Amino acid sequence: MPVKVDQETHALLAHAATALRTTQKDLLEAAVREYLAARREEIGAALRRTMQLIDGTDASRVAALTGMSRERLDELGGVDES
Repeated sequence: MPVKVDQETHALLAHAATALRTTQKDLLEAAVREYLAARREEIGAALRRTMQLIDGTDASRVAALTGMSRERLDELGGVDES
């Protein structure tokens, strides 16, 4: 699956991959894994906060995905639960 990055990031990736004698794919994969590992607690906390907001209704799922409050969703016409 292709990943799009800006030209500056692409150039950094290309130069680093060449210098490290690896592929851009392998370098990007390693960088993403390291970044996510370093932020594991932060990501877990964010996921736990989101799960606390979801109560099994479609409205709670839409609110969690959009960042809108349930009240704002209701103002916009609500979410059909049927």
